[in-house]
Amino acid sequence: MEDIEIAKKIEKAGGRLYLVGGALRDEFLGKEVYDKDYCVTGLTDEEFISLFPEAIIKGKSFKVYEINKKEIALARKETKTGKTHKDFKIRTNKNILIEEDLKRRDITINAIAQDVLTREIIDPFGGEKDLKNKIIRATSEKFVEDPLRVYRVARFAAKLQFNVEEKTIKMMQNIKDELKYLPKERVFMEFKKALETNKPSIFFEVLKKAQVLDIHFMPIYKLIGAIQPEKYHPEGDSYNHTMIALDKSCKMTTDLKIRFSVLVHDLGKGETPKEEYPHHYNHEKRGVKIVEDFSLKLGVPKAWEKCGKVACLEHMRGGIFYKMKSSKKVEFIERIDKTLLGLHGLQIVVNCDKSRNDEIEKEKYDFETIGKRCLEEVTAKKLIEKYNLKAGKNLGERLHQERVEWMKALTK
Repeated sequence: MEDIEIAKKIEKAGGRLYLVGGALRDEFLGKEVYDKDYCVTGLTDEEFISLFPEAIIKGKSFKVYEINKKEIALARKETKTGKTHKDFKIRTNKNILIEEDLKRRDITINAIAQDVLTREIIDPFGGEKDLKNKIIRATSEKFVEDPLRVYRVARFAAKLQFNVEEKTIKMMQNIKDELKYLPKERVFMEFKKALETNKPSIFFEVLKKAQVLDIHFMPIYKLIGAIQPEKYHPEGDSYNHTMIALDKSCKMTTDLKIRFSVLVHDLGKGETPKEEYPHHYNHEKRGVKIVEDFSLKLGVPKAWEKCGKVACLEHMRGGIFYKMKSSKKVEFIERIDKTLLGLHGLQIVVNCDKSRNDEIEKEKYDFETIGKRCLEEVTAKKLIEKYNLKAGKNLGERLHQERVEWMKALTK
């Protein structure tokens, strides 16, 4: 059933159907629309169900109806009753206007509706204007009722590369204390969506500006002011360096495990004693435990955590691979190849770490190409055939030595 058919059926029963939310926003921005959400006014739940008995009912605290993969909800009002994300009293009735439903939404660009039949745009809070001006603005004072909106705003800013209006930044700051009540699963989901954008540094910049970065992202916060040797890091402190590296990673991979690894590769610098500045001795070793604790607090997937730890521990060695002796190079290649991050993932981490502009000395730091050649050209199978050897511990040692000889020949 198409939305026009649904809308006509609702109209005959005395209601209206509106397209709302992200689909309308993306349509205004000229982006491809995937999922469409709808809002109904003028009907009760009972009346809607009698009209569409085939509708699939989803949700516990608030009903959402699915018809042909279209999600439809009745207009509602919400009243905050406590500090957690579940502490809301939700009311629906046929007298709630579309403008009242839009008012409870988080930001103006998400608080626009379109009448499905007449195509009329309902935009009581200036969302279309904010889209044109690339501004993210709280819809109303109700913004502060849900602390998750702090992370949603930061995530939308990163996704759309919009600026956040100052009053909204202040509202975010004012509900800082309530962020600690958020379930880590909800925070992680916003963080994950931010990592999926082309410029996730904006997510952290918005949180930093709102002075809330230290609630769920303390290890990132501690990088602020952790100065580095200017000769190698003219971009500034460890925080600036990390943000540049993170955005660079998004041009190289869509793999979130690798993007996360770039984000956390220097977390150890946040714990460097200030008297050691601008140096950060042993930061790579310190970083492993920090990544572990950070991953636990945020609830990141184990695969991300494993890759992040490798990035911390090995990125410095990757950066000096070209200086290593042949035996050390082979040890490094064999060790990294066995990790989940792998040669490709660590290569991206090192490239992002070393690159302060688009002119990276790729050959100098390219251990991935050499490593893959070494592993492909010197294998156990070829060794057995060449020397008529048998499998076993001695074979592993012989294989390693053969690779060392291969590496020596390569570097002559």
